[in-house]
Amino acid sequence: MTDAAAISRLNTGYAEARILHSAVEVGLFELLSDGPLSAAEIVSRLELHPRLVGDFLNALVALGLLTRDGRQYANSTVSQEVLVPGGPVFLGGRVKATAQRHYHTWGKLTEALRDGEPKAAMGLGAMERLYSDPALARAFFAHMDANNAVVALQLATVVDWSSYKSFVDAGGARGNVAATLVKAHPHLRGSVMDLGKAEPLFDELMAERGTTGSVVFHPGDFFTDDLPAADVIVYGHVLHDWSAEQCQVLVERAYQALPSGGALVVYDQMLDEESPDLRSLVGSLNVALLSEGGSEYTVAEFRAWAEKAGFRFDRAERLPRGNDTVAIAHKA
Repeated sequence: MTDAAAISRLNTGYAEARILHSAVEVGLFELLSDGPLSAAEIVSRLELHPRLVGDFLNALVALGLLTRDGRQYANSTVSQEVLVPGGPVFLGGRVKATAQRHYHTWGKLTEALRDGEPKAAMGLGAMERLYSDPALARAFFAHMDANNAVVALQLATVVDWSSYKSFVDAGGARGNVAATLVKAHPHLRGSVMDLGKAEPLFDELMAERGTTGSVVFHPGDFFTDDLPAADVIVYGHVLHDWSAEQCQVLVERAYQALPSGGALVVYDQMLDEESPDLRSLVGSLNVALLSEGGSEYTVAEFRAWAEKAGFRFDRAERLPRGNDTVAIAHKA
């Protein structure tokens, strides 16, 4: 990206993002999931003011998110697949979280570069408050489901689950990953450990996914409470929220909880110092803006934490879909 036109496009990239954000926030893709509508019908159904809607809809067509046939607008194939609730990989929750929290936080990047402080800290206290509000908790978990949905399907094949009988997803939110794993491998007994106020939404999702009884919930704080007994402990999108010292503690707690032959499975947008990846670096900056000491980390850093705790590092694999790397370590 060296020419002036490319830099100009980058300079206004926020506008394209906001067009997507607003389309999700007003419920446009869900509305069009039943079929095409005219601009006037969209205005009426979504209670919008007509002044901006024509340009807004045509911008979505230009972005490839809608199609247009005469005066009728419809979802594009990709929007129907990932921006309509109920699809195999629904990203709407993630888009809403970006629109309502991350977007504004990134506006403080310059300030954060100068003072090094997070701009929307999400520590345990903040999580407790968030979980206490049912509407906010539901929106947050939809965001988490969107973040881990692509990973979950791949995690079912990347790990040799035939060697294990049980797992616990520590910090597993309302159990989206756990449900995917037990449906792919019915011999597994799954557990989710998260703050107690997440349990009602966990129960709701397990009923929806048909996995009630196959996955159980354990309320607790993985820094202070014992991790449930299992053959495998999963930390998914967890370690990047904490400082290196806290990551070491979590890895050591996993080692203490696992039996001999057990495994620690970790996934995050791990960094590659030899070949910097923009998406991973953006993810790392995002975590740093939202947490006290968090950031993405390298495979070598995870390996050092694991080996210091007593694990034998096995391997790390970049997933073909999405932007996560899965790393596996075993307890002798």
